[in-house]
Amino acid sequence: MGKKIFDWLVASPPRTLAIGFAFIIGLGSFLLQLPAASSSGEQTRYIDALFTATSATCVTGLVVVDTGDHYSVFGQLVILTMIQIGGLGFMSMATLFAIFLKRRISLKERLILQEALNQSSIEGIVRLVRRVVLYALTIEAAGAVLLTLRFLTHMSPGRAIYYGVFHAVSFFNNAGFDLMGGFRSLTGYAGDPWVNLVSMALIVVGGLGFVVLSDLTDLRSGRRLSLHSKVVLTMSGSLILFGAVVVLAFEYANPGTMGPLNPGTKILTAFMQSVSPRTAGVNSLNLADLRQATQFFIIILMFIGASPGSTGGGIKTTTFAALLGAVWAIIRGREDVVMFRYRLAQERVYKALTLTLLALALVLAATMVLSTTEDHHFLMILFEVVSAFGTVGLSLGLTSDLSLFGKIVIMLMMFAGRLGPLTLGYALVPKRDKVLYREAEGKIIIG
Repeated sequence: MGKKIFDWLVASPPRTLAIGFAFIIGLGSFLLQLPAASSSGEQTRYIDALFTATSATCVTGLVVVDTGDHYSVFGQLVILTMIQIGGLGFMSMATLFAIFLKRRISLKERLILQEALNQSSIEGIVRLVRRVVLYALTIEAAGAVLLTLRFLTHMSPGRAIYYGVFHAVSFFNNAGFDLMGGFRSLTGYAGDPWVNLVSMALIVVGGLGFVVLSDLTDLRSGRRLSLHSKVVLTMSGSLILFGAVVVLAFEYANPGTMGPLNPGTKILTAFMQSVSPRTAGVNSLNLADLRQATQFFIIILMFIGASPGSTGGGIKTTTFAALLGAVWAIIRGREDVVMFRYRLAQERVYKALTLTLLALALVLAATMVLSTTEDHHFLMILFEVVSAFGTVGLSLGLTSDLSLFGKIVIMLMMFAGRLGPLTLGYALVPKRDKVLYREAEGKIIIG
């Protein structure tokens, strides 16, 4: 019986990924509840430790207790380790150790890596893992140095280095955890160009996806960008620019947010609030003071999220692009979705539609449940749910007030968002073999 259960658990790559993330969360929650993990030396409630471990492993950033105030250095390092493993993927880390030990990567492990990195084939998958780790460590190191140089102006050297490393890893992995204390995030650095620009660069690069970073690196050897990279870069740039314009339009004269700021700081802050909802969870404004229109717009950005194969969540930029392409094709009376003179396979469009509807179903279901159990405004609840699903970490202040049941729902949303609706669906209901026949065509009236 035990062997049958084990065989069922590891029978499919999606199921193995789900089990792996659950194991990391379980181990992390055990460590975080230890007295040594809290700054007071007292044991943390297990539900709070579990919530923090889930948020860190799923690189979300939602917290029920402030990371800088509540946890000791040991607890913060446990959180940082989970962020790194969760961002790169535990299979990528395990593969790296296997490479160091000169152990052969089996076909089963390559299939799991393929699922984890959202690749279409296992060809070159181990080489991609090497690049993933190399890119991540290099970019994090550069970010840590730049942030440390700024923190050195008002911190001791040891603290500045620690803060620089922690925030560089957190921001690159789009985790949103910070050590500033008081749930302040980067509000104390709203007018600081150095911290804002470095943070935004780390967030954007981490959200592009390692395939895109690999493509950009290969440009030096004369290779052209793939269709995937072109779509990701175009959509990412467009969403960041459009998001900043919308935030500026809604908040420029708002006395509770941007009103008192100078024009340069307003533009810088608008770009930060446009970049951050792309699953980073860093804010330089008090989000509760934003106009409801801005808060709802941020919900849309959080739902779209980052790009495939990245450290971010959401339905992904390429999914959103495929949906826009399908709408444009229907409006123009064309059967094919065309991007950069390439036709998208119909299967890709179906997958984008399926993923979006599954994500909407999860978000709506969780929002309806929490609207019953939590005594808060609907927009605040919807914001929290989408932030959890998109592994963003932004909050209007609901996280610390969640009931026990509310915390469980948000944890499940973070877990589903990190794995992805389709991967989670495949883990529960494995894909079937392709059928060898097609049913007769029928017609229904649409619209």
